[in-house]
Amino acid sequence: MVKKIKKKIIYTIGSAARSQDDFLKTLKDWGVKTLVDVRRFPTSKYERFKRENLDTLLFSSEIEYVYMGKDLGGFRKGGYEAYVKTKKYKQALKSLEKLAKKNSTVIMCCERLPAGCHRRHIGQSLKKLGWKVVDII
Repeated sequence: MVKKIKKKIIYTIGSAARSQDDFLKTLKDWGVKTLVDVRRFPTSKYERFKRENLDTLLFSSEIEYVYMGKDLGGFRKGGYEAYVKTKKYKQALKSLEKLAKKNSTVIMCCERLPAGCHRRHIGQSLKKLGWKVVDII
């Protein structure tokens, strides 16, 4: 009997100025079941992306919302590169992995491109742990 091995894939996305419909359609098209919000400050100039509204919006689309911005969010004293070396970051990364092993998961921040966002650091950490990281642009 051959046991199927589930490929370790995690997605990243930036909310940017996406419309609500485009954002939800994109998540559905990629098969996302869990969205992990890694914004340190989960607010937005776009009402749909404020934490309280996003949670409700995703729930109505049968996508689980998980806020991890407290532990994985950007804007760290000393810079994010220093933060990724901390025990707190490594523990949060393990929690993220646990979620992603259960369901197709995307990590979300507001920057459209990961190169200008701390998601790139999270993605690099995940790659070192054997994950395939796919940036949804």
